[in-house]
Amino acid sequence: MQRRDFLKIGAGALALATTTRAQTAPAKRPNILFVFADDMKADCLGALGNPRIRTPNLDRLVRRGFAFSHAYTFGSMVGAVCLPSRSMLLTGRSLFHLPAEKVLRGKLPQFEKALAGQQEGRDWVLLPRVLRAAGYETFHVGKSGNGFVPGLQAFEHNTIRDDRPVAERTTSSQNHANQVIEFLRTRTGDRPFFIYVAPPVPHDPRVAPQEFMDLYDPAKIPLPVNFQPVHPFDNGDMAVRDEQLAPWPRTPEIVRRHLADYYACVTCLDHHVGRIIAHLEQAKLLDNTIVVFSGDNGLSLGDHGLFGKQNVYEYGGMHVPLVLAGPGIPAGRSDALVYLLDLFPTICNLAGTPIPAPLEGQSLVPVMMGRSAAVREYLFTAYKPQRAIRTDRWKLIRYTHINKTQLFDLQTDPREMDNLAEKPEHAGKIREMMALLEKAQKQWDDTCPLVSPTPAPAQWIPPART
Repeated sequence: MQRRDFLKIGAGALALATTTRAQTAPAKRPNILFVFADDMKADCLGALGNPRIRTPNLDRLVRRGFAFSHAYTFGSMVGAVCLPSRSMLLTGRSLFHLPAEKVLRGKLPQFEKALAGQQEGRDWVLLPRVLRAAGYETFHVGKSGNGFVPGLQAFEHNTIRDDRPVAERTTSSQNHANQVIEFLRTRTGDRPFFIYVAPPVPHDPRVAPQEFMDLYDPAKIPLPVNFQPVHPFDNGDMAVRDEQLAPWPRTPEIVRRHLADYYACVTCLDHHVGRIIAHLEQAKLLDNTIVVFSGDNGLSLGDHGLFGKQNVYEYGGMHVPLVLAGPGIPAGRSDALVYLLDLFPTICNLAGTPIPAPLEGQSLVPVMMGRSAAVREYLFTAYKPQRAIRTDRWKLIRYTHINKTQLFDLQTDPREMDNLAEKPEHAGKIREMMALLEKAQKQWDDTCPLVSPTPAPAQWIPPART
């Protein structure tokens, strides 16, 4: 995509901003609190259908706000999916239009260095810069690694917490909430605020204070319905760091233990998000504050035999929860197919500020206001040699390194357990979805061939235990 195409996108978005501003922005610009979790599974909020997890504060947010059930990060060419995800969020650019990602596929240190080198570049349009120019006081507190340094340095107040040691990680949700509350307590003036709080949880090491760990008995936690001891073929990144957090074959006991620890971290995060919201209410700020909750990427914990976010399954690496609540946002839910990068123009709309070029996301305001059912007809995701395309019903995954295809009917098989690609009666649907995948690749400037002339073996043998 050329810059002129970016400008067309930006002009169209700006037109939307000017036509919806009077309808979506209150007389006083709203404050914005954005809570961005790390490795947040799409199915780990009670109000979104998980009866096993305790998330009372986020559940209240869901009930009074608007939830998107099909929200995704675009993908990644590096194992640390969080880095391009956060980069896309704060720039509004898609995966293959991040300059460093386009030329340094799969090389994380060089990717980080190239992104950092762009921090003074005039071509970067960054969400905190846009909001600060619109009169917002911008504040960030978040994890120390893979946080997209140029975007974080654009905040007026920026605190990067190093919570990598286990002792620090145990209290990271509390520490991050404390800093947000302190900022709210001590700030002066009457500018609206944009708070971006990004704690490193529930990412591993999954530890929380004992009171939260005690809430979950691993023996009572059910396995994922799509649990497998080992993924049935080589997906192109089978031994990446996250996958080594549990031995092969995965056992029910190990998966339940990981799930129990994960749930404890989510419940701890929920508790401290509740503290922030309670402070906003006590300070009489909540009525004019939009709260956004999401995560940088999803996670597999036993699903399909996987343990990381380095895959494109629905309940794997790219699918995340997304909830917005606050003034002007009605209570509701939508199955619209949306990207996290859609949040940049959405926040601009809600803040009553024009949407700048170049942004590739689509504002979600028309969906929340009931003026549109969707912002796109299909959704494309990518991870290394994996490519996926989905519509409201069908999902095709192509593993380009082994020339393997999966086809799922998400209407009857939402957990992707029955691969229809080998059934002759679905040959027409395969052709249709492959054509749609090729169309999406052209739209987003993905040059990965879908057929390998020298495919690798599909079989994968787990490394021996040491």
